[in-house]
Amino acid sequence: MSELVFGLDTFGDVPEDDSGGLVSHARSIRQVVDEAVLADDIGVDVLALGEHHRPEYSVSSPETVLAGIATRTRRIRLSSGVTVLSSDDPVRVFQRFATVDALSGGRAEVILGRGSFTESFPLFGYDLSDYDALFEEKIELFARLLQEKPVTWQGTMRAPLENAEVFPTTESGHLTTWVGVGGSPQSVVRTARYGLPLMLAIIGGSPERFAPYIDLYRRAAAQFNTVAHPVGMHSPGFVADTDEEARELYWPSYRVMRDRIGALRGWPPLRREEYDTEIEHGSLYIGSPETVARKIARAVSALGVGRFDLIYTAGSQPISARLRAVELYGTKVIPRVRDLLAD
Repeated sequence: MSELVFGLDTFGDVPEDDSGGLVSHARSIRQVVDEAVLADDIGVDVLALGEHHRPEYSVSSPETVLAGIATRTRRIRLSSGVTVLSSDDPVRVFQRFATVDALSGGRAEVILGRGSFTESFPLFGYDLSDYDALFEEKIELFARLLQEKPVTWQGTMRAPLENAEVFPTTESGHLTTWVGVGGSPQSVVRTARYGLPLMLAIIGGSPERFAPYIDLYRRAAAQFNTVAHPVGMHSPGFVADTDEEARELYWPSYRVMRDRIGALRGWPPLRREEYDTEIEHGSLYIGSPETVARKIARAVSALGVGRFDLIYTAGSQPISARLRAVELYGTKVIPRVRDLLAD
């Protein structure tokens, strides 16, 4: 296997300042840029920005923020995590990420997804009853656009294209494109059918339960005669100097965020015992650098993935704590995971 790739992911959760108050969306976006610059400086491989259209998040246009980051960084790859393709236009998505690719000197990536939240559908005039059909049709078009050749295409959700050329093209002729999947076998098979890399969102429960999805991806790719790329995974977590500090810093904001989501989905309020159990046995990577590194190494070894992304924000953790989490991940966790996997 090639060397493991390490990423950091965020939705631009609006953080608290030193006085304990929430900052503005504008300052939150600038904070994301500062964290990206730090991640670049200390050797993190990828930064991925998720798309949301809710008050607790500041990033609704990942590629715009990534374009700003591109001009202030040197080596880190710049990705969405995810771009909600169902409620966007494939041509415009390609154009925007090709532009980020140009500004960054070939460092752009896109992770396409259907979206775990659905607020973008009414916002942009799409019918939720078309949830599956929209993504199926638009990923088909996007896969054609990735060839960077004139496209003739017809569907039912947007105007047809007749020998259409799309600009700008990328300098390399290749825009790295993943598909983010939360646990649908059909989505795994679709990803394999298009020969695209698979990014698994493992945000709860034992990581090992996703092993069948990775096996399905590889078997489907063999049947379709496409490439089975190294699989990626992303999971939430937080790094502080000690286990206790990490758990206590993360808990209050995480509980608020989790209960807000739960209210929309009919989940009961999160109890502290569930939180602690998820840290010990599930998919929350929270603790000191040594604790987090050992847990990442176990998950990566169990699943055989080629990329691990830590979703390092979940709610309004203070700015100073977020910066420290990024620093520890890059300088302590990543080298330690590499050492553990080399033993």
